[in-house]
Amino acid sequence: MPDTKPFDVIVLGSGAAGMTAALVAALEGLSVCLLEREPLLGGTTAWSGGMVWAPGSQVAKTAGFAHDPAAVRAYLEALVPGVDEDPRMAAFLEAAPKAVDYLAEHSQVRLQPLGRYPDYYPECDGASLAGRVLEPEPFDASVLGKDLSLLRPPLPEFTLAGMMIARPDIPHFRSVFRSLRSTGVVASYLLGYGFQRLRFGRGTKLVLGNALVARLLASLRKTGVEIRLSKEVRSLTLEDARVAGVVLSDGVHLFARRGVVLATGGFGHDGKTRAALLPQALEANSATAQGARGAGIALASAVGGKLVAGAASNAFLAPVSHVRRADGSPAVYPHTVTDRAKPGLIAVDDQGTRFANEARSYHTFASALLSQQNRSRGDAGAWLICDAAFLKRYGLGAVKPMARRLEGYLKQGYITRKNSWDQLGEALALPPGRLAETVERYNLHARLGEDPAFGRGGDAYQRFLGDATVTPNPCVAPIEQPPFYALRIVPGDLGTAAGLASDPVGRVLDGDDRAIPGLYCCGADMLSVMQGAYPGPGITLGPALAFGYLIGKALASD
Repeated sequence: MPDTKPFDVIVLGSGAAGMTAALVAALEGLSVCLLEREPLLGGTTAWSGGMVWAPGSQVAKTAGFAHDPAAVRAYLEALVPGVDEDPRMAAFLEAAPKAVDYLAEHSQVRLQPLGRYPDYYPECDGASLAGRVLEPEPFDASVLGKDLSLLRPPLPEFTLAGMMIARPDIPHFRSVFRSLRSTGVVASYLLGYGFQRLRFGRGTKLVLGNALVARLLASLRKTGVEIRLSKEVRSLTLEDARVAGVVLSDGVHLFARRGVVLATGGFGHDGKTRAALLPQALEANSATAQGARGAGIALASAVGGKLVAGAASNAFLAPVSHVRRADGSPAVYPHTVTDRAKPGLIAVDDQGTRFANEARSYHTFASALLSQQNRSRGDAGAWLICDAAFLKRYGLGAVKPMARRLEGYLKQGYITRKNSWDQLGEALALPPGRLAETVERYNLHARLGEDPAFGRGGDAYQRFLGDATVTPNPCVAPIEQPPFYALRIVPGDLGTAAGLASDPVGRVLDGDDRAIPGLYCCGADMLSVMQGAYPGPGITLGPALAFGYLIGKALASD
């Protein structure tokens, strides 16, 4: 049953990669259809922090951030296996700033450099403290009109009752009762959000990944891209060995004169591929959107596409916790930047001892979780430990700062609360007295702002994530004020790194490393140029935009 309307390009998936490919192709004059298997747009991008690692962007240079290509290269060579052997890395480094500039000139996508956001391994040669990572400018989504209902909302755990808060304003919410300026900022947020809820049914002041998706959506509408939701693709169609379209699950054929782009989000929820490529301890611990089921990889494999493992890792790791929301739905909470580096928290294993620097990057810390030898509970997990003062000021996982009602979290066992360390250790089935010993050993040095055991706060990235108001070490404070709390964390992932083999413009390669005519991939469907290493913030969305841009350009010149 063919569709009578052929397109130049068909894109599968509506995360940043797919939307960028569709947008650039349309801006270059092609007719484009974007298919999304879920009823909402945005994929995992809509839940993300929206960070884009794009060294050398003009917007960063204009803001005064220097760009040294040799330093960028040296930094990646220290962390990413095979940098010199992968021509896609050179393509990414050249295309990323061009993509940012192109989108700024031709669409509503606006990115801005953060005043300070270090690379994750500042001790490595070529590392930078700022200028390489960009974030979406806040976006007033009321301009989307009825399309606002198509946008995947942010994770509830990263909002305040549904209200998104810009990163620079978070400290104001912590100081709302201690500063008149902070009180004013918070009051403005609340009044604005109340008006937005009354008029639009949800908050329209968007930041982070939600803002990026909304900006892309607004731009797609301007260019006339046809968007179809809840459309599952059953197979690709071939004409003379060239991919020429898709067949939907309802039997409808859609034709693509120039090509098909796979950007379906990787295999975060594809049990078969996860079992083949990821450690068993990561099972069911993905923080990606449910639509990431390996569809693009399966479609490509059926026509000869090659799935390749990452040289460093097959997934981008993070510690996660499992929580049940008030409406009963389950959620996977990624412990990325909200709690682990704040002063007054430690992590202990099932023997009640510390095993790693809790303030290191989430990928590094989750790798330490995976390496834990004692897995008596079968989940390679650990416990985050804090006191009442920490919980009130910073929150813990899905428990927000200054939370007044903890009963739901306590009842479901998300957090455990006790009045003494021995009681808490017993509740967690730790060796008797061990937790108290561990905390006292930590506190002895923490009162001086020191952590000789693991060096919390020992580099610029850790200190950036800490609390600058705490001196002399923004990542270290004693844990002393009862009651005491514990939360179970396990290793999980923020996305998959293994993916389809591709060339420097995103064409899918077969088993003989030949390009399959008419078939492209980007985002998590593509083998990551970072090979599963995690050098800094935005190293998934940076390549997503870069290769989406390259693919759109390549399709237009085909």
